[in-house]
Amino acid sequence: MEVLFVVGIVALVAAVAYLAYYFKKKRRQELALAARQLGLQYSDSDPFSLLALPFQLLTRGDGRGTENVMWGTWQDTDLKEFDYWYYDESTDSKGSRSRTYHRFSCAVTELPASCAHLTIAREGLLTRMADHLGFHDIEFESEEFNRAFQVKCPDRKFANDVVDARMMQWLLSAGERWAYELSGSYLMCYTKRLKPLELTPLLGGLKGFEGHIPRVAWSLYGTGPAANLPPESQEKGFLP
Repeated sequence: MEVLFVVGIVALVAAVAYLAYYFKKKRRQELALAARQLGLQYSDSDPFSLLALPFQLLTRGDGRGTENVMWGTWQDTDLKEFDYWYYDESTDSKGSRSRTYHRFSCAVTELPASCAHLTIAREGLLTRMADHLGFHDIEFESEEFNRAFQVKCPDRKFANDVVDARMMQWLLSAGERWAYELSGSYLMCYTKRLKPLELTPLLGGLKGFEGHIPRVAWSLYGTGPAANLPPESQEKGFLP
């Protein structure tokens, strides 16, 4: 009986390992196909060291990593999309250690701007992570927006310059799946890990946020000539 038990355990471990390998390989194949359909390049590893980007999300947990990176130009926006994971490690009363994994799909672009660290997430959606950032939750004039979103930033003026009435209305209409983080010259849109065929709306969320950054924010925090700004900003003359 003991031999059969050991054999059963070994078989179970082997089956779990095979399934993990199978699903990882399947995701890579589907992501490579999705990248081709989107006109992007793809690598199953991270050739850009994306963990070095200045986002709080990318510092969470006791261990973390990035993989399955797409990059290129999508609808006139230069961007990178990638899988991100981190784990929290814990020890029970018997000294046994375990890991809890958290997995995300992220899209990032670089802006011709110098931004304070701003996070925007739906209340109840990824807001527990924002609570760990140590920033104050900023309130706006719209009670509907305040009920729906949690906004954190160490610079209240910057937050108010970026999140104007037009931006609030767009965020309220853009769906409940996305969270955003601005830091330095980078903008990231992210959510819980998506299937390969669900990535296009994530890229749309990134592009939509960039396109709704208000004129006053570009004029105050923009660092590049108008030619480097998003097309929507150029058309409206956001910078001289």
